[in-house]
Amino acid sequence: MKQIYVVSAVIENNGRILCMQRDKGKYDYVSYKWEFPGGKIEPGETKEMALERELREEMELEVKVGEHFCDVTYEYPDFVINMYCFKCQSDDLDFKLNVHKDFKWLEKDKLNSLDWAPADKPIVEKLMKE
Repeated sequence: MKQIYVVSAVIENNGRILCMQRDKGKYDYVSYKWEFPGGKIEPGETKEMALERELREEMELEVKVGEHFCDVTYEYPDFVINMYCFKCQSDDLDFKLNVHKDFKWLEKDKLNSLDWAPADKPIVEKLMKE
């Protein structure tokens, strides 16, 4: 099965976490689901470089990649995703929705109110235990 390597960002501001809603995509089982922003790691990139690039491309957002938070491996019907999640900071939280449908800032105890992509659920669970 195809292996995909991605990075994701937990961006926190004033006690709330940024949640992004996917738009309609190639796979119905992740279309319109909620996720943490990020994307694929390109050849020659470190995980941190990939995360900075992806957030610039997807949201026009500059971030400082912080501590590694967790790793998730999840098997979808068509591929296996290997996700490396980092805590991130940004001085400017004015961003654009270049690829996402919507966003919300939620307190940790409200995160499970969203319909998360399955690979992102372990991140939600870990955040809610902090």
